[in-house]
Amino acid sequence: MKQNKYDDNSFFAKYSQMPRSVGGLEAAGEWSTFRGMLPDLQGKKVLDLGCGFGWHCRYAREMQASSVLGIELSANMLERAKEMTDDQQIEYRQMAIEDIDFPAGAFDVVLSSLALHYVEDFGAICRSVHDMLTPGGSFVFSVEHPIFTALAAQDWQYGPQGEKLHWPVDNYHAEGAREARFLNDDVIKYHRTIATYINGLLAAGFSLTRLSELQPTSEMLESNAAWKEEVRRPMFLLIAAVKA
Repeated sequence: MKQNKYDDNSFFAKYSQMPRSVGGLEAAGEWSTFRGMLPDLQGKKVLDLGCGFGWHCRYAREMQASSVLGIELSANMLERAKEMTDDQQIEYRQMAIEDIDFPAGAFDVVLSSLALHYVEDFGAICRSVHDMLTPGGSFVFSVEHPIFTALAAQDWQYGPQGEKLHWPVDNYHAEGAREARFLNDDVIKYHRTIATYINGLLAAGFSLTRLSELQPTSEMLESNAAWKEEVRRPMFLLIAAVKA
């Protein structure tokens, strides 16, 4: 399923008001960890899968990547990305992640931020990315953590006074589509286990270099009280791998 909720103007307006949409990478809590998992980007050809507003594309060029291609299905997203970009070495192209088909060895680095849990066939993406990377190339991505996606409700179990008792996990091994609520709208996300993520990469020929479940640091907890919830259950899964 190729979803394009962001070309619904009402949904896009709500998304545009999110802190990370306004503040960019520094407003994304997982950014410091994600940034630390990226390889040296200087002189590299970079592909961003689901580039959104182009924040990661512009960062790659700040790190002196030689060229960056951001693909995104949403015309609204791409229009905003182009408005925010003044760099001829960054190209934006309207395309679904499922449709990527680039020559072998076309890129040195492929990255993706919080997009691959909207893609049904993760294994197919791994094989495609592996083929289009140069030897030793890097694949770095973030997704919603499987503990977060297991139940479609994606919400706490509440007590009689509205207190958050615990985060329920059920049907963890029942992989597949989940109809979740995001910005007061229905979206389809694909739940898969951590094992499926890792084994999909290994089967495609990748070697894992780092995995993070984004445990909040003391600095994060001091700067934003909302991060205390992330100590109780992980929301993000970040993985870095290389083409052997």
